[in-house]
Amino acid sequence: MFTKEWLRAATIRAIKTAAQTAIATIGTTAVIYDVDWRLVGSTVALATLLSYLTSLAGLPEVEKGSGEDA
Repeated sequence: MFTKEWLRAATIRAIKTAAQTAIATIGTTAVIYDVDWRLVGSTVALATLLSYLTSLAGLPEVEKGSGEDA
């Protein structure tokens, strides 16, 4: 389960989740200087952790093969 391929796929997924969470959190602020960066950072960190934990249940990219040589 914890192969190099799994770690790569889980990390890609976690990075995408982190980026989406950051954009959504920042997007809820009217102006950029009002952004609570600590809130953004902690929300992104939690979303990233949850992404990795969700990946423990399985990654279709790894289970079915991604079609790419790692």
